[in-house]
Parts: sequence; structure tokens; C-alpha cells
Amino acid sequence: MSISTHPRENHLLAALPGNDLACLLPFLELVPLLAGTVLYEPGEPMRYLYFPTNAIVSLLYSVEDGSSVEIAIVGNDGVVGLAMYMGGETTLSRAVVQSSGSAYRVKGQVLKSPFDHAGALQQLLLRYTQAQLTQMAQRLVCTRAHSLDQQFCRWLLQYFDHLPANTLQMTQELIASLLGVRRGGVSEMAGSLQRAGVISYRRGCITLLNRPGLEGRSCECYEVVKDEFERLFPRALRVPFHSGDYCSSGNH
Repeated sequence: MSISTHPRENHLLAALPGNDLACLLPFLELVPLLAGTVLYEPGEPMRYLYFPTNAIVSLLYSVEDGSSVEIAIVGNDGVVGLAMYMGGETTLSRAVVQSSGSAYRVKGQVLKSPFDHAGALQQLLLRYTQAQLTQMAQRLVCTRAHSLDQQFCRWLLQYFDHLPANTLQMTQELIASLLGVRRGGVSEMAGSLQRAGVISYRRGCITLLNRPGLEGRSCECYEVVKDEFERLFPRALRVPFHSGDYCSSGNH
């Protein structure tokens, strides 16, 4: 697991004007996020917001029988802890790290002042909230309107978008749990994609071989969510990070 060392590796932090980021820097804490780590549980007070750099976090909703279904994912394009900056201290979802990496975390109280004063950070967080709501709503549509094969391809594309390499380390059991399907279904779908030359699959490891092929087998939900993120966060906001242009003064 690699540990990132620059806040600008998170797209939201990278989009902040230099002076705004400089004001936030003293409060940002770099932390490792190991797969399986629970960042918060339903109903429990939330203390931190997490800005992932190269980790992936699942937002899960649990039901009475003890099972849970993934309702959204957060990678280096966003932040974990929506409820905190929207005014709530708890949430009904559970946040679990699915792919190890790192994140910058900040105490929720720190963000209340700039947020309440309608600064650049507030605008970014509100914009991200809209993008996250789009992802959740589209997932609901996807489960009602599209085949399991299409859902699986959409899910894979979203994960690969957040990974530094084209390899996903995850067991069939976990994938089945996140998608709310049986394990045998995951095996069948992965096998079909492997026979088509789209992925390579071995125990606990999926490697993407043909992205256009995967996109062609997915439903339109992937593009809907991707387009909304692009609309709300155009590439002009995604400032490329170079190791030499980062300084505490915030001059970029």
C-alpha cells in the first residue's frame, strides 16, 4: 500500500484556490486507510471528514437480516462524511474502506467556519453533494432497469476509475455483498467477461484488459454519473499536481 503525501492528489482539495488550501493545511492529517477499516457506523457521531487520495471507500446500507448493499463509492474525487457538513452529526449508512490507500482527514468542527461563510470550500462540498446524490439515484435506477451483467460492468468501471492501476483486489464474496447478489452470480459474470477477453480473473484479483469492451457491456448509468461529475467538476478545476509546485504559502 502506497501512502500519498500531497493533499492535491484529492480532486476536491486540488480545486481549492491556493490561499484557501493554505488555510486548511494545518488541520489536515494524513492517515493510512486499510481495507476493511470502518470509518463510521450508522447512528454514531461522526468526528472526521476524509479526503481520499488513493483509497476507495464504500458507503453501505444495512437491512434487518444483517446484509448490506453498497449505495455509493468515494475515491480521490470526493470526500467521506457528507452528513457532517450538511448539518447532521450521524447518518444511516456505514463507511468501509474497500481498497487500501491513504486520505487526509480533518475534524468536522474545523470546516464549519469556512462553510458557514460561503467560501470556495463550501461551494465545492455542495457541488460534490449533488454529484454524490446523482450516483446514489442512478444506482437505484440501475438495479430496477438493467441486467445484473450490466450492473456488474458499471460497478467495475466505477471502481477502476478510482484505482491507480487496472487491478482490483477483491473477493467474490465481498463483491456479491456489495452488489446484493449471490456469489455464484459474480462468478458467472466474471467468467463471461474473462472469456470475452475484457478482464482477467483469478482468485481475489480482477485485471482490466479491454476498457472499451467493458464500457460497451455496461448500461448508460455509468456515463450518466460520469457526465454529471464532469459537469460539476470540469477538468479546468482539476489542477494537475506536480511535486515542485506545492508549498505552504498556497501560491500556485
